[in-house]
Amino acid sequence: MRVQAFMFYGCAVFFLVTDVVYWLWSKDWTGTTALALSVGLAGLIGFYIHFTIRRLEKANAGPLYEDDPEGEIAQAAGEVGFFSPHSWWPLFVALGAASVSLGFVFGWWLVVFGVAATLMSCVGLVFEYYRGHFQH
Repeated sequence: MRVQAFMFYGCAVFFLVTDVVYWLWSKDWTGTTALALSVGLAGLIGFYIHFTIRRLEKANAGPLYEDDPEGEIAQAAGEVGFFSPHSWWPLFVALGAASVSLGFVFGWWLVVFGVAATLMSCVGLVFEYYRGHFQH
C-alpha cells in the first residue's frame, strides 16, 4: 500500500505546481482556492494511508504483502465478507429513498412516508440474517 501513499503525494505535488501556474497566469482566486484545496485533500489522503501502513507494519512485524517484491497472490487471500445471494431488502431501501426524493417535488407527506419506509427497510436489511430473539 506504500505505492498508493506515494501516488497521492505525487497528486498533491502536481496540484501544487498547477495551482502556482494557474495563479500566476489567471489571478483568479476561486480556481486558485479550489486547486489549493485539492492539494490539501491529496496530501491528507496520502498522509493517512502512509500513517496507516506504518502502523500495520509494526503490528505485523514486517512489510505488508502488497509491498513484498517476492510476494505471492495467495498471500492476499482471505475472507472478504458475507454477501447475501438473494435479498429483496435493497430494492425496498431504494424505493423508500426514491419516495423521499419524489416527496421533495410533490409534497412533504410523501417525504414522511418515504423516510418511514426507508427506515423500516434499512432495519429489515440489517437484521435479515440475524439469528436470535428478533429472528424473522
